[in-house]
Amino acid sequence: MNGLDDSVLSLLVVLPFAAAVALILWPGDQLRRMKWFSAGVALASTALVAWVLLRFDYTDGPQYQFISETAWLDQLGIGFDLGVDGIAVAMLALTAIAFPAAILIGWNIDARSKDYLILLNLLVGGVYGTFVSIDLFFLFFFYEIAVLPMYLLIAYWGSSTSFPRFTRLKEYSAMKLVLFLVGGSVLVWISIIAMYIESDLDTFSLIELQGTGFDESFQDWVFPLLMLGFGLLGGLWPLHTWSPDGHVSAPTSVSMLHAGVLMKLGAFGVIRVGIQTMPEGAEAWAPLLLGLGAINVIYGSIAAMSQTDLKYVIGYSSVSHMGYVFLGLATLHTLGVTGAVLQMFSHGIMTALMFTLAGAVYGSSHTRDIRTLTGLAKVMPVGAFFFAVAGFASLGLPGFSGFVAELLVFLGLFQTYPWIGALGVIGAAITAVYMLRLLAKVYFGETDRRWENLPDLKLNEKLVAGTLALTLLIVGLVPFYLIDIIREGVRHIPAVTG
Repeated sequence: MNGLDDSVLSLLVVLPFAAAVALILWPGDQLRRMKWFSAGVALASTALVAWVLLRFDYTDGPQYQFISETAWLDQLGIGFDLGVDGIAVAMLALTAIAFPAAILIGWNIDARSKDYLILLNLLVGGVYGTFVSIDLFFLFFFYEIAVLPMYLLIAYWGSSTSFPRFTRLKEYSAMKLVLFLVGGSVLVWISIIAMYIESDLDTFSLIELQGTGFDESFQDWVFPLLMLGFGLLGGLWPLHTWSPDGHVSAPTSVSMLHAGVLMKLGAFGVIRVGIQTMPEGAEAWAPLLLGLGAINVIYGSIAAMSQTDLKYVIGYSSVSHMGYVFLGLATLHTLGVTGAVLQMFSHGIMTALMFTLAGAVYGSSHTRDIRTLTGLAKVMPVGAFFFAVAGFASLGLPGFSGFVAELLVFLGLFQTYPWIGALGVIGAAITAVYMLRLLAKVYFGETDRRWENLPDLKLNEKLVAGTLALTLLIVGLVPFYLIDIIREGVRHIPAVTG
């Protein structure tokens, strides 16, 4: 590789951080120019990811490609080392779609929009950095950068939720999110330090640590720390309760990144740091991950069915869908793990679409109470169409990416843990029930007089919704290219068989 191949990952990571610095120095009265600048940065990062997608060797390439190594702190074996496998490439593609979508949806945010754009660029820079880092120190560093801006983004630009007997303050949701995620980060950091010391290699390089062959007893106590620490960000039951509250309180654009991308960092960490470096620990603890993932699926579906707030339905639905990711990972089977990663991509796009539409409904009606929202299809036909697309993708209708992802997960499950596979199918059935009921209640039936003059989706919402819906359809109808990319990463994981 040469030319752009040698520097594309560095550019991808540096670009959002450089944009954040530029915005800090930008005159505060030029809001429109700052928004266009941020949109340009988002599209430039998308172009860089497209280059990676086109140049990635998914036939029989090395485990990590586009490797870039820069010495940073040689005394401790820390280097700014970047590289991607097929799993990371799929996650880069997800982020490259969600980032410009979030910028467009947040276009009308005028309250301290400069600070909002700075934090959004920092968050996305952290996400890109986590996905491409092959040095454990920098992976953790970027992981923390991606998480911490969420507090301010929710606490300042978010909204509180009123219930009959109490109000869920946005500050509460933001603090709960940060406390939970920092707690998980402590477990991850303890594990990383333990791996550094145990390896006796004086390096944080993932490539070298993955070839160490840690003692089985060491793996048995470190892997569960990584599973819980990273799994917490992925919404793993019973450490998931921060997630729906965070979804609901966040502004629409932040909810899109929160559910669409940030939750995937957790599952990605379980793969990259947990399963790939601790294969024997993964095999020993796979039954627990399997059980927790099954609870995620069933509990999340039932909880979503009982909600009356539109965003809470989507929030608990996210918990349920992330359960399929953990189920797929726990199979340690090529089909299951490939399906889990594809589910991460599919769920990210689908949830971003759902939050876009929920934000449009709330922006027009100033309510998310599904008990009062009815018959919106007559006044919001475009919104109804796109919500139906998102709903069908969520329940796994053939033709959409969710079907392909869940099918692969189920195939992996039935070849390893058939009875858990049956529970997964039950969860999918419950998802179909609450999603179709939600679609019928909110968009069909008689239109309440209060909603007769509601506007349909705005131009930016139509553009974002159309792009996300088209992505779900293309990956659903032609999944082979993305599956081949993901499988190229999965085949290098020692613990995965089949």
